[in-house]
Amino acid sequence: MSETGPRPGAGVRREGSPGGLTHLRGDGTAHMVDVSAKDVTVRTASAEGLVVLSAEALEALRGGRVPKGDALGVARIAGIQAAKRTPDLVPLCHPVAIHAVAVDLQVRDEGVRISATVRTADRTGVEMEALTCVSVAALALVDMVKAVDRLATVTDVRVTAKSGGRSGDWTRPA
Repeated sequence: MSETGPRPGAGVRREGSPGGLTHLRGDGTAHMVDVSAKDVTVRTASAEGLVVLSAEALEALRGGRVPKGDALGVARIAGIQAAKRTPDLVPLCHPVAIHAVAVDLQVRDEGVRISATVRTADRTGVEMEALTCVSVAALALVDMVKAVDRLATVTDVRVTAKSGGRSGDWTRPA
């Protein structure tokens, strides 16, 4: 996952669909792409995001004084659950067997940096699962700290790396 290049899926076009996009049929209607002919390979995707918090909320997190309890632990578990439920939330996302989800929450001066890595051995990637993991972990964290910081803001959720599959490895440029 050290090679940099265009963003995942950039330039992927399919003949017969408007603009050659993979999830559009020739008549312009959305459909789920058939991945049954693709090889099963080990695939990994990582994503990150930031929950911007007030100094008061950060102190509450650092001191274990969040009124609702273990905010970081709840956010971590919410992220793991979300990764497993991604196809229920994202209409054209394929259900894949999730083999591992790692979620890390780091309290920093500006807020809480959330990073996640999702791993599978399947026919399609897990970028959406990694993004969903980070997004829902961030939402759970906001829910846990909203009594302390009503201005908590989720920002910068993005894929940072992926590996496996036909398009190979990709890492977001610094």
